[in-house]
Amino acid sequence: MAARAKKKASNIFVWIILGLLMIGLAGFGIGSFGGSASAVGSVGTARISVQDYTRALQNEINAQSAQSGQSVNLLQLQAAGIDRAVLEGLVARAALSHETDALGLSVGDAEIARQIRQNGAFQSLSGSFDRIEYERVLRFAGMSIADFEQDVRHDTARGILQAAIAGGVAAPDQFAEAVIAYQSETRNFSTVRVTEAALSAGRIAPTEAELLVYYEENPQRFTDPELRRITYAWVTPSQIMDEMQIDETALRELYDQRIEEFVQDERRLLERLVFGTFEEAEAARTAIEDGSTDFDTLVEDRGLTLDDVDLGDVSRDDLNDTAAEMIFADDTSELIGPVESGLGPALFRVNAVLEASEITFEEAREDLTAELSASAAIRAVDAARDDYEDLLAGGATLEELVNESDMILGQIDWLPTSEDEIAAYEAFREVAAIVTERDFPELLDLSDGGLFALRLDEIVPPTVQPFDQARDAAEAGWQAEQLRDRVTARAFDLVAGLDSSSSLETLDLTVTQEQQIRRQDFVPDAPPTLVAQVFQQSEVGDVVVIPGADSAWIVRLDRINAAVRTNETTALLLNIVQTQAAQSIAQDVFEAFGQALESDIGIRLDPAMINAVHATLP
Repeated sequence: MAARAKKKASNIFVWIILGLLMIGLAGFGIGSFGGSASAVGSVGTARISVQDYTRALQNEINAQSAQSGQSVNLLQLQAAGIDRAVLEGLVARAALSHETDALGLSVGDAEIARQIRQNGAFQSLSGSFDRIEYERVLRFAGMSIADFEQDVRHDTARGILQAAIAGGVAAPDQFAEAVIAYQSETRNFSTVRVTEAALSAGRIAPTEAELLVYYEENPQRFTDPELRRITYAWVTPSQIMDEMQIDETALRELYDQRIEEFVQDERRLLERLVFGTFEEAEAARTAIEDGSTDFDTLVEDRGLTLDDVDLGDVSRDDLNDTAAEMIFADDTSELIGPVESGLGPALFRVNAVLEASEITFEEAREDLTAELSASAAIRAVDAARDDYEDLLAGGATLEELVNESDMILGQIDWLPTSEDEIAAYEAFREVAAIVTERDFPELLDLSDGGLFALRLDEIVPPTVQPFDQARDAAEAGWQAEQLRDRVTARAFDLVAGLDSSSSLETLDLTVTQEQQIRRQDFVPDAPPTLVAQVFQQSEVGDVVVIPGADSAWIVRLDRINAAVRTNETTALLLNIVQTQAAQSIAQDVFEAFGQALESDIGIRLDPAMINAVHATLP
């Protein structure tokens, strides 16, 4: 009896411990015991589940990886702020879900079924809904059928709410009219270019004092950028491929493996149009020969495209004996047939005759040797990787690494614009830009199978060149500045000499007429601001001087051409602007509604669960 009492007391103690353990686990977010760890947050009554957030982040990682062609991880998403954008999108969806629930807005099962049946991801090759494919796709995505159908229901309800809020928004007609009137207005103007030839005196040589003043007033023009002085050791397959010993047998084997590249039979570029009977094919040929139709038209009449009938590059072995004999025995005819093909009677159109060709082993030897040497060199570099890493791990300097290996030592004063030799490799440039003097050399890969390691020796800050070194550049800059000032002054003098009875044509300089110039157009060789400044002129006859790099432009506004409303292009632009404006206003209205909704009902996020999700992603 005492033993049973003791055992019962012991069991009670165990259950107490288990109960406390469950409470503790719940505090750490374990959801298996009915805790709240299945959500990363909520907006009102709508929850943002762990699964939804995980799936959204993973989808974004996959999309970014596909777009860049490189593997993207969560840290890169976080650096770009994309993880926050994903969460904000889920918060917005949750806010709309809360509102649709509050309004009692939903859709029936029939509509959900219709949308799922129309989803191309769940259809068979025949285009009909495939239940097995439906279950397979969802299983692959890690979703249950119930969860997916619930998502479709919520998405549809949110779409109805969005359409109700923003669907009736329209842009005022006056807005589009004003935009088109502004954008489609054109101007006619005349230009006179004043160059060095219009000056009374040629170029002026500066004094030494003037050059020194120019040099001191423009130090940025004579400042060398910051550079990184780097020592590196590297080896590439191309550096050692000449040392590779290539066996004659291996060359022969490679030639035999790729014999189809070196020895090619006679071929034809063919198109084939198949008919139901020989009579139909014969009638089609007769129609082509008498000119009542042509091959392309026959293809189009059959509901086909030229891609559908294109056979590409065809040899004798690709055709049956009858077709091969007829087609390859004729070197002149473009149309051949009717002839029996694997699909029935057909007409063949010959687009080109490709003669037989052969590259002998001796002719191919050099290319084959280079290919095998490159492959052998890549393997040799890779085989030496461990030795290089062991030397660096043992504390060897780059100089010692080079002395004990096939690597080559080099030095470079590296700039972001450097692109010679090793600086042509993206991998080297990326490391050269961030390496510090405290970093130890590390073995890294080059894109061609090579290896390198580098050491930052010194960072040379931006340095102003000594005057003696910069003198030629200072003289060129001084003369360019003087020329610009002198031709601009000459242009103003010419304009000042014009009176009400004179015009640009009296200046004894070439006058160029520009017609129907739009705001977005440009005038070749003119300053990039010329057209914009013309559109700032308000009165016909206004004259303005526009300085350029080595010339000045005198510009007279001749005519302001209003937009032509009857023009088809203008009408199309008006429709586009109205549509875009309405969409933009609708988007603003919807965003304002969403922000107000989130503010009213409140947002709750669980940083611990968000971090837990992040920990599960690569």
